[in-house]
Amino acid sequence: MENIIVSVVITTKNEESNIETCLQSIKKQTYYANLIEIIVVDNNSTDKTKEIALKYTNLVFNKGPERSAQRNYGIKQAKGKYVLYLDADMILSEDVIFECVNKCEKENLIALYIPERIIGKGFWIKVRDFERSFYTGTCIDAVRFVRRDKFLEIDGFDESLTGPEDWDFNRRINEKGKTGVINAFIEHNEGKFNIRKYLNKKVYYAATFDKYINKWGNKDPIVKKQLGLWYRYFGVYFENGKWKQLLVHPLLGILMYFLRFCVGIAFLLRGY
Repeated sequence: MENIIVSVVITTKNEESNIETCLQSIKKQTYYANLIEIIVVDNNSTDKTKEIALKYTNLVFNKGPERSAQRNYGIKQAKGKYVLYLDADMILSEDVIFECVNKCEKENLIALYIPERIIGKGFWIKVRDFERSFYTGTCIDAVRFVRRDKFLEIDGFDESLTGPEDWDFNRRINEKGKTGVINAFIEHNEGKFNIRKYLNKKVYYAATFDKYINKWGNKDPIVKKQLGLWYRYFGVYFENGKWKQLLVHPLLGILMYFLRFCVGIAFLLRGY
């Protein structure tokens, strides 16, 4: 494990308020600092994102138009055996990279899911964090730490998709080998919760659902789970004994369903 390089690829666009915290969390990893390569792929930022990034790495590139193209480009520049792709508003707990490498090497895994904690301001962030806790390692989630050769073997992310590209990538990488889940987590800073902004983001990422469905087929069992009413509103929250969390936190559960209901209405109003 002492000679294994890990490349961390961060996609950015006008992220001056988040990028430094993300980069600092990478520098604080318990994994060997000299074996962590940091790559930032920016999408024409007009703020100080690039300037801040250059304080931590000289591997700062410019690429667009969306994060799929940015990730693909960044990982092609990488030297690591493994790659970890992040958004600029993510913060690594200190053992993430060490645990990822250790687990992949010991168990011969090609990719890993990393639990995500939602942080930010306001009570609704607690609701979002509660909701996200149900998704780790499910078909609604996606691996985030991947062997680079396997990433390149499947040609990375489908750049024609914006939103479901994570699901699509996750499916194709799972066909290439075994995957797993670690205990260390990533914090995802969603800032101050704004329901209109939240719903607009969900609608934006749903714009290429039709392309994703056409690619895999509307009768595909995973597509049915990812986009179907039953699994998205019931199955994922009750499987494997997770229903117990709803009993322990009934208010969070009720408000989580309220958010899911709002997302459903937003989709219907936009014709999805």
